[in-house]
Amino acid sequence: MTWMVWTLPTAIFFSSIAAMLAGMTIWELRSPTVERKGFLPISTTRGDRLFVSLLSAAFIHLGIIGFTTFPLLVASALSVLWLLILMRWG
Repeated sequence: MTWMVWTLPTAIFFSSIAAMLAGMTIWELRSPTVERKGFLPISTTRGDRLFVSLLSAAFIHLGIIGFTTFPLLVASALSVLWLLILMRWG
């Protein structure tokens, strides 16, 4: 059986997502979320906005990789910026 090779960037990626989920869980336990309507066309909770931002980050990375010659760090920076905007005003 062949196992997946866990490189440092892969470990950092999955550790970051695990840390975000743990942080969101603690935040939810300390301050239960209330659905609200921001610039997204639906009412969302914090968890919904996190999920949308993670999906968006995947598309941002694919778009940068597929259509530009920018380094991947640009896609990551755009994804973090989008996460902050979406969590605050989404």
